[in-house]
Amino acid sequence: MEGILKKYGALIAGTGVAGLNCALHLPADMQILMLSKDAADRSDSFLAQGGICVLKSPDDFKKYFDDTMRAGHYENDPEAVELMIRSSPALIRELVGYGVRFARDGKGNFRYTREGGHSEPRILFHDDVTGKEITSHLLSAVRALPNVRILERCELVDVIAKDGECFGGVVRDLASGELFPVYADATLLATGGVGGLWENSTNYRHLTGDALAIALKNGVEVEHIDYVQIHPTTFYSEKHGRRFLISESVRGEGAVLLDKNGNRFCNELLPRDIVTGEIREQMKKDGTKHVWLDMRPLGEKTVKEHFPTIYRHCLDEGYDVLKDSIPVVPAQHYFMGGIKVDKDGRTNMKRLYAAGETACNGVHGKNRLASNSLLESLIWAERAAPAMAGEGKIRSFPEKDLAEYSDYDRLKENYAKAIREEAEKEAYCD
Repeated sequence: MEGILKKYGALIAGTGVAGLNCALHLPADMQILMLSKDAADRSDSFLAQGGICVLKSPDDFKKYFDDTMRAGHYENDPEAVELMIRSSPALIRELVGYGVRFARDGKGNFRYTREGGHSEPRILFHDDVTGKEITSHLLSAVRALPNVRILERCELVDVIAKDGECFGGVVRDLASGELFPVYADATLLATGGVGGLWENSTNYRHLTGDALAIALKNGVEVEHIDYVQIHPTTFYSEKHGRRFLISESVRGEGAVLLDKNGNRFCNELLPRDIVTGEIREQMKKDGTKHVWLDMRPLGEKTVKEHFPTIYRHCLDEGYDVLKDSIPVVPAQHYFMGGIKVDKDGRTNMKRLYAAGETACNGVHGKNRLASNSLLESLIWAERAAPAMAGEGKIRSFPEKDLAEYSDYDRLKENYAKAIREEAEKEAYCD
């Protein structure tokens, strides 16, 4: 690959909020190489609709903490949950400093919305494209850094490891098929989730759990691979491909779920896994492939101002949410398990870090509370940066035989198989 250095200070696989925020907090004199499996703006971070949680006042800490623990079925790490919540106000100030425009009232104060599992409105948002608003500003900031190079449509296929230490990774140019080693003092795995392995998912299809499979191959510790979250409400379609998310905020603002006869059948503000179960049970009773979501209680002003993207998408699909209920169905959405990391994103392999949906730090437990994902990803990526910067310089460059990656299709099949087998093993053990 032309212009690629033999060795970098940091190699970051992924250009979602985790990878980007880590790059922004690494030293300005550190040479950084970032990889994006597709275009840099095609990460799931761009797709997040609902918003990002924040501790809006000290008085809300206990409720926020309890809501997160309850949603996670109390399998969360309490210390990690507290760290995330208490770090949130400073993180939000940083995002505003990058130009992120959260919704505000007429006096200039933040507006908060509420989603399922939350006892209070504490979610900041930008229309119904909060992820795009945050991630696009971070990507612009990273692109302006002279010490960072982003390689698009280039995939990390393995790490270069020896004696329990990571020395960088093997990269594949997806257009040409060229393979080349990249050495680095520290490597961050932030390749997103596993949605591409599912037939029905809100994730981009190219997100297939690559970093997770690489970790399994190299003996890096993973945790809770069977903890996959299903989002209760995605737009039902017979078309193949990524499912369009109908944000949790829609129900938080007052939308209701209806059966085939137009009757409400559940409490829409319960945690996602419970609402998903209620929907599936109702579909079974009704003998249908979906239920209905009625957004009319929100009113025209809220729909058009808070949910313009959802409004337009439904119109394109032939539904006017101001007049009609829309068909919705649960679909794979988020991955709570992943590569096990500590409070600074370290894995059990020296010089190797993980953040974002790729990592498991204990915040989410068995089920993620709505709108905690962007917050958790950003905070752990920021915490990983100084630890990565503190790694000493690598002095040796272990040789890597690239022949083992020549059969790309078989490699990817083996990676997907490894993830499924690990997930089934963990589910069986439970």
